[in-house]
Amino acid sequence: MPETRERQDAAGTDARVRHVAVIGAGFAGLCMAIRLRQAGIDDFTVYEKAGDLGGVWRDNTYPGAGCDVPSILYSYSFAQHGRWSRSFPRQNEILAYLHRCAEEFGLDAHIRLGTEIVSARYDEADEVWRLRTSAGDEHAARVLVSGVGQLNRPRYPDIAGLRNFTGAAFHSAEWRHDHDLTGRRVAVIGTGPSAVQFVPEAARQAEKLYVFQRSANWVVPKPDREFGRRELTLRDKVAPVRLFLRGLTYVRAETVIYWAIRGGRLAKLAEYVARKHLEKQIAEPSLRAKLTPTFPIGCKRILISDDWYPTLARENVELVTEPVGRVIRTGIDTLDGVHRPVDTIIYGTGFLATEFLKPMDIVGRDGVALQDVWKDGAAAYLGITVPGFPNMFMLYGPGTNLGHNSIIHMIESQAAFILGKIREGGVHEVEQAAFDRHQDRLAADLAGTAFAADCNSWYKNAEGRVTTNWARRTLTYRLATRRG
Repeated sequence: MPETRERQDAAGTDARVRHVAVIGAGFAGLCMAIRLRQAGIDDFTVYEKAGDLGGVWRDNTYPGAGCDVPSILYSYSFAQHGRWSRSFPRQNEILAYLHRCAEEFGLDAHIRLGTEIVSARYDEADEVWRLRTSAGDEHAARVLVSGVGQLNRPRYPDIAGLRNFTGAAFHSAEWRHDHDLTGRRVAVIGTGPSAVQFVPEAARQAEKLYVFQRSANWVVPKPDREFGRRELTLRDKVAPVRLFLRGLTYVRAETVIYWAIRGGRLAKLAEYVARKHLEKQIAEPSLRAKLTPTFPIGCKRILISDDWYPTLARENVELVTEPVGRVIRTGIDTLDGVHRPVDTIIYGTGFLATEFLKPMDIVGRDGVALQDVWKDGAAAYLGITVPGFPNMFMLYGPGTNLGHNSIIHMIESQAAFILGKIREGGVHEVEQAAFDRHQDRLAADLAGTAFAADCNSWYKNAEGRVTTNWARRTLTYRLATRRG
């Protein structure tokens, strides 16, 4: 991928006021940048704290990393191609796709790598956002767009003694590729979407693998396969075929999967499929009981895997459901007094999804800090904008995550909304009344979904309130963003 000097170097202080500043060069930030370019708006900069673009697909390089959304949907509608090698894309293919998009749409000169924005303050007199980087450099823009999303900061478990451990310990999003698991005694804490992908890989290498589970998840079969040469050619060269397959997959997500997370007959059917999947792959009754969820399907993210259950049935793997009491120098003690000696701990404990925009210090009108506004939980009008923060917009913000479809569809809706406001010019700020109406509707909608059921989920904040998710169809959201 060609590099430009601006992409290679961190940004110094820039006295010029840019039209738009975008924070983050993952799927969301790049989508916004592409839409700006397509609209003929070139006065923008994308600030990326890391040394490369890609967001979660740059960071999550653990063995088996991939997407749980079909590749035909996990891509921009305006940058479709048929070169995905399989039904569900792997991390390396997704990252390559993002690099290709950045190159094809001419984003290189707009991206400043190694530039972390730590604060943004609204200057009411000049109607601009004053940005400061971790290096102390200053920048300014009339419009501020956050593309950092929800899954950008690893979450570590609150367990006593984590720092006492003398072996290797790391989060799955910060995988230690220099640490060979072959012949080691390994503990994995967490059994979520990342763990379901890397645990099977780790089990093939480790001498002994302990998987510590807080609660069982619903797991369904993964209809994944590699595409043959003829099918690849057809998908790549015949656009109508690609469009038909994308549309078919989208409709299935908006109907069958959507209703499965809203309770009723389809939810019962989904649970039946998941139970049969468990019964087919786990013969031992006590292990099967440990792996049977106690909450409605969809309360936590539904996992898709064909090798998760067989991995947990391996002789060198032990599923531990007793709560972890503490970590000591040589391993992990559970509350029942059992010590399990390990030399490696891997945290598959997800991300700080409900701590939106942290640790950035964002201050709007009248010196009001965004985190103070959000002290009872993050919220935004359509997940995009907040009263008191003029010309500040978010992609993949509060109340926009999904449990049934591709987040890329939501991001494109948000980018279109933001682009519309930018084209109008001037200063845009959502009215408090509109914000409140949206929050009331969203809360009522969420109450009717599995998201609000009794389970410990990353969808919820510390008080148990769902702050991450959208409760209705993506088409409903798109129409809402078009109305503004």
